[in-house]
Amino acid sequence: MSASRRSGTTDELGPDGPGPDGPEGSEGSGGSDLLAALLDGMDAALCAFDAEGVVTHWNREAERILGWSSAEAVGRHGFAGWAVRPADAEEVEGRLMSAMRAPGRQVHEFALLTKDGGRVLVRTQSAAVRGPDGEPAGVYCAFSEVHTQIDLERSIALSEALFEDASWGVVLVDADLRPAVVNAHAARSLGVGRTSVLGRPLGELLAQGVEELESALTHVLAEGAPPAPAEIWVGVRTPDGDKRRCWRCGFVRLASPLAEEPVPLGVGWLFQDVTEAKQSEQEASLLRFRTNQLHRAARAAAECEDPAEAAVVHLDFALAGFADHALIDRVAGAAVADGEAEGPVRLVRVAATPSGAPGPSLLSGAAGLPVRYGEGHPALQCVDRVGSVRASVGSVPADRAREWAEARQWPGDVVHALCAVLRSRGRTLGVVTFLRGAGRGQFERSDAVYAEDVAVRIASALDLGGVVGRA
Repeated sequence: MSASRRSGTTDELGPDGPGPDGPEGSEGSGGSDLLAALLDGMDAALCAFDAEGVVTHWNREAERILGWSSAEAVGRHGFAGWAVRPADAEEVEGRLMSAMRAPGRQVHEFALLTKDGGRVLVRTQSAAVRGPDGEPAGVYCAFSEVHTQIDLERSIALSEALFEDASWGVVLVDADLRPAVVNAHAARSLGVGRTSVLGRPLGELLAQGVEELESALTHVLAEGAPPAPAEIWVGVRTPDGDKRRCWRCGFVRLASPLAEEPVPLGVGWLFQDVTEAKQSEQEASLLRFRTNQLHRAARAAAECEDPAEAAVVHLDFALAGFADHALIDRVAGAAVADGEAEGPVRLVRVAATPSGAPGPSLLSGAAGLPVRYGEGHPALQCVDRVGSVRASVGSVPADRAREWAEARQWPGDVVHALCAVLRSRGRTLGVVTFLRGAGRGQFERSDAVYAEDVAVRIASALDLGGVVGRA
């Protein structure tokens, strides 16, 4: 039964029903119990006053905040002498009761007293209670601690800001791993509209990285947020084709605050595009590694008595992390100065990596027989252009790729090639060819620059060998 029933006061919030001895006594009692249950179950503190300012209702949240029980509160006239300081009583009562004459709700902030003598700053919302005749019959007042209200407002403001103005992507993913809310930044990153992305499987939005992302979301739903952000490479579908992007992702599990037991509502997924920074980091790391390899190769080659062996040392150090196979072909006869070649240039194999098990490159070509390169071979083009040449088989079946490689006198598993000319003292000495299998990407411009650095060192060693009569 509500507190108003026990005190004998009443208003339009809880009219007295017929007595328990009347024909509808049980129904009236049930209505009062329902009203009491509703009031006590509210998350906000609530009290009500009749037209004379007497407290008629006081729920459990009000008791929790101020410490006064409903039995102690109901029946008192206003807050004077118990819930507010005497100096503030008139002003507080005037603000609350003014709601009977004002349209809509009135919002105020003032300090109330707790039962133990403390003070609590509260924010109130009050409005008039109308009687059957439409005239004001009292006032109801809902209040909460100001800091609680401010926390709520901050949470709402943060949520709205994240989904409107955030400079990183924010996506709420439901328990089925489908986007439920997407902010503008995330929609732009995914290349779709904010509404068209909702409810769609992630596999329809991303071309690559879906499995890794879904695995992370599933883990968060089951175990909670990871201790640190994760970097995930994804493929985003665009009108110009798939673009590979690196997203630094943070995840938080969302649970309902209304349930007694935590019920997962989904996952909050925040991400930032760090592709450029990641690529710069990778390029810097690769450059450091290659510079270190060149340095180590130079020191090792300096200890070789045979210049041809020094050339092979440079070749072996260059292969690490760069290519699967490598070849050194030297111009048959003497080195060719620019514009002095008579007829087609022929190349003789000087060194090559083993075609079977991995191992150091082997010197060859003692017989001096030219390699059977056909017209238009990348190595011959390299000599003619006096510059690097890249070649790839493209997207063809495995048997066609093998035919392509074998026709160019390369191992059958080769799908990418890079030829760099060997130049020393203004003359062309030959060609160094780096070869990659299907497990590696095709050669880029930065790879050609590195191959040219290696070619300079190999050419110097071969030229030295020619001078001293050892190569």
